[in-house]
Amino acid sequence: MENLNKYIEHTLLKQDAAEADLIKLFDEAKEYKFLGVCVNPCYVKLAKENLQESGVKIVTVVGFPLGANTTETKIFETINAIRDGADEIDMVINVTKLKDRQNEYIVDEIRQIKAACQGRNLKVIIETDLLTKDEIKLASELCIKGGADFVKTSTGFVKGGVGAKAQDVKLMYETVKNAGLQVKASGGIRDKETALAMIEAGATRLGTSSGVKIVG
Repeated sequence: MENLNKYIEHTLLKQDAAEADLIKLFDEAKEYKFLGVCVNPCYVKLAKENLQESGVKIVTVVGFPLGANTTETKIFETINAIRDGADEIDMVINVTKLKDRQNEYIVDEIRQIKAACQGRNLKVIIETDLLTKDEIKLASELCIKGGADFVKTSTGFVKGGVGAKAQDVKLMYETVKNAGLQVKASGGIRDKETALAMIEAGATRLGTSSGVKIVG
């Protein structure tokens, strides 16, 4: 696949990442012409400084990694990130609320954060490692109702979790495709074979820290 780089959000979300690691990430994103980078909120300004006029999107995370922040906190994070230069927002769903079938809470939270995005793409991380197939389908349906632009598999932070699985990506894609939403696969995508399997299953974005290896 010739344009695999245009699916990749080159990602660095580790707690112990040094600023030098982030600069390296930005340089690689420019060199390989990745679609975007995904960094923690406190590094959005740094990304903006390093990626100006590069065409590389700046993506950041909200309510990360647990999703258990209050809606008000997630909204504040979103507004703050956009002010700092974020092009897209990846928010984590409240998994407990989902499992308790507090569907309106989930939908309302997505709606409010989407409004705070001011027209920018909102991706909703549903954390597939913690969900049954029925819950994956439900979460994807709630993302449609909330007005999200993407449904995303994983944070990559679930202990013992696999991350993105092709069968889950396919289920998500089949659930949201007619509503016009897209799927971002993330977590555990470390080689070209896995990346291609995710795209085959319906993903249009790949969140990975192995982008250079994948396209190399």
